[in-house]
Amino acid sequence: MDRIDRILKHNLFMEHLDANRAAEAERCFCRHDMAHFLDVARIGMILNLREQQGFDEEVIYAAGLLHDIGKHLQYSSGIPHEQASAEIALTILRDCGFDENDTGAIVNAILSHREGASASAGGLTGILYRADKASRPCFFCEAEKACHWKGDKKNRSIRY
Repeated sequence: MDRIDRILKHNLFMEHLDANRAAEAERCFCRHDMAHFLDVARIGMILNLREQQGFDEEVIYAAGLLHDIGKHLQYSSGIPHEQASAEIALTILRDCGFDENDTGAIVNAILSHREGASASAGGLTGILYRADKASRPCFFCEAEKACHWKGDKKNRSIRY
């Protein structure tokens, strides 16, 4: 997974990961950090295999690692984080050797990962949406009672 290793070492990725960490230092709810990114990527791989979608593992991992990388910009500038993350991802993906087809698919999935219609979508868009939502361990969260997620969206058990 050479391209994934390049993402993890990319200066822009590290800069935004650190900015997310600083912006959410006092956050009691789910954070947008490496643990979340890896959970999304790994659940995405499970969905990819179960649904026999056939995506390259580096495409799934890149989408998982980058889908919320611009979250801090939503806090500081009001830019929707899917837009900020897609813009950051575009540069990182190109620098890390992803071709235009893979880059386009990943960026489109990032841009759509908060849209309810993506829940039933096929392809990378659907995988990223479902993996992102399934990644939150609400059943074990100390802040669950104060969480703004509606009850039917909260993960009450492990699925993947």
